[in-house]
Amino acid sequence: MRSIIGLDEFRSARRSLFGTVGLVPTMGYLHEGHLSLIRRAKAECESVILTIFVNPTQFGANEDLSKYPRDLERDLALIAPLGVDLVWMPTAEEMYPAGYQTWVEVEALTKGLEGAMRPSHFKGVTTIVAKLFNAAQAQKAYFGQKDAQQAAVIRQMVRDLNFPLEVVVCPIVREADGLALSSRNKYLEGADRSAAVVLFRALSAAQELYEAGERDAEKLRMRVKAVLETEPRAQLQYVSCADFETLEELELVKGKTLLSIAVFIGKTRLIDNFILG
Repeated sequence: MRSIIGLDEFRSARRSLFGTVGLVPTMGYLHEGHLSLIRRAKAECESVILTIFVNPTQFGANEDLSKYPRDLERDLALIAPLGVDLVWMPTAEEMYPAGYQTWVEVEALTKGLEGAMRPSHFKGVTTIVAKLFNAAQAQKAYFGQKDAQQAAVIRQMVRDLNFPLEVVVCPIVREADGLALSSRNKYLEGADRSAAVVLFRALSAAQELYEAGERDAEKLRMRVKAVLETEPRAQLQYVSCADFETLEELELVKGKTLLSIAVFIGKTRLIDNFILG
């Protein structure tokens, strides 16, 4: 495993890789969800690149960029046994040099859900992912289903900009009690950690209603809200029952559907989702 910071050195090292190359973009502070992406990439590709970059442009003015968890030594120790070929850890100064002014934006898909709550977020996400795709020249790129809107937006960007790669979206990895793994789970302590499982319980309750035959999207949303209201530490930001591809809110659930939520548990903002149908 070779660890690289500079872009020129990375491009030189990339030329030494053979066969199908898989890219796993991350912001570090890795957990089992990230490791599952690496294992999937290793199973499907001859060479694997992992990137670690806390992207400043996807954080809003009042968000947690400065305190976002970072532990590079820990991250490198976790991935060392997994057979990653290259780890690229660019600096913000190299990715966004003085005078930087070029952005990539996906329009309709970024208007709702996370885009409505975090207006500049996806502009930063799509720009940095496009830059990583351009540098890595991979044939496959691996993302987690937990960031469901992000995955949809990146799929759209790849189609629209004719990137010659496949976007592979892998299942959410959860704790034993159902909490979706996230680097931000580090912020959860004591009663907040216990309360956080309410997201999984709320989505599960709506899924049970769906599996019993309910197709009224608003009734599914209301079921999620009802369960969340039983947890005093939970503050709902949104609940969505939307078409899986377009992310447009539904009245009736007919095909593949994304049921998603954003919830504050204390000061920690968590997102989660289930796929129906």
